[in-house]
Amino acid sequence: MGAYDLLKPALFGLPPETAHGLTHRLLRAVQTTPMTDLLRDRFTVNDSRLHVEAFGNEFPNPVGVAAGFDKNAEVPRSLAALGFGHVEVGGVTAERQPGNPRPRLFRLREDEALINRMGFNNEGADTVGERLDREPLPEVPVGINIGKSKSTALAEAPDDYLYTYERVAEAGDYFVVNVSSPNTPGLRELQNRAALEEILGALADAGADPLLVKLSPDLPEPAVEDALGVVDDLGLDGIIATNTTTSRPNSLKSSQQAERGGLSGKPIESIATERVRFVAERTDVPVIGVGGISNAKGAYEKIRAGASVVQLYTGLVYEGPGLARDINEGIIDLLDRDGFDSVEDAVGADL
Repeated sequence: MGAYDLLKPALFGLPPETAHGLTHRLLRAVQTTPMTDLLRDRFTVNDSRLHVEAFGNEFPNPVGVAAGFDKNAEVPRSLAALGFGHVEVGGVTAERQPGNPRPRLFRLREDEALINRMGFNNEGADTVGERLDREPLPEVPVGINIGKSKSTALAEAPDDYLYTYERVAEAGDYFVVNVSSPNTPGLRELQNRAALEEILGALADAGADPLLVKLSPDLPEPAVEDALGVVDDLGLDGIIATNTTTSRPNSLKSSQQAERGGLSGKPIESIATERVRFVAERTDVPVIGVGGISNAKGAYEKIRAGASVVQLYTGLVYEGPGLARDINEGIIDLLDRDGFDSVEDAVGADL
């Protein structure tokens, strides 16, 4: 039994957001000490077979932290020290936002899932941008996820996204337009072709590069194809599939399943993998696969379905700080089993 197995009952005895805050403070405290070197030695898997090149970035391994875990870019170095090959911070909005009223984060323990209706709570683009410019960043790529301020009208969304981008532009290794969170009223309406063209076009004109868009698993397939058309027309660099879902699979067991918000974790794993496959079959740009990953098998399935790299958040809550190491070690075994020389050779093998 590992250390996290011993700590998990105590953490799970706390409200989910309280436990997350406690974990965050611990990672923040560790980040400025030599402890990060000890963590890096314990959790990092150094193997050239894991290296991936995508949208102009070199990833030491394909396993990253999804947006939402480090909303205010406070602990990217600690997360990198846990063996992750990239860290995506945010979502960051132009305005400082408290988010939705608590409680707004719920554990579905029987389902190894979370439901959140956080509402893009963050310190705002000015504060986050200053922190990113001031504090050292990890050696792995750092992505910045950009969302729309709740108070901004949909018609003014391009300027809102542009303001945020300009405040964080110097620090990001890639930038993600988030139009797919279910927790900001009206946000998903921006996934239509005309709105996407306006928002993404404004950012591309401002020099946002590499520029990616994050799509919802609830988007109908014709709308996904429209979004991919925008990606191709504007020459964007990648797609993230997928965000959380407002659907509730029949397999859910937890009494918390009726809570409003976006569902993440194991119940959406197959849905997300199929969406990765759908997107990868229809575009030539790299795909980041997200949704339900908690082990090497799940990560590898998304890679074979067309994901160049993958991300997780909920799996970290349930499996603990050794998850990136365990997944990367498992991916090497799976590559050996299937006769691939590298992760890049396995990308899209099932297409």
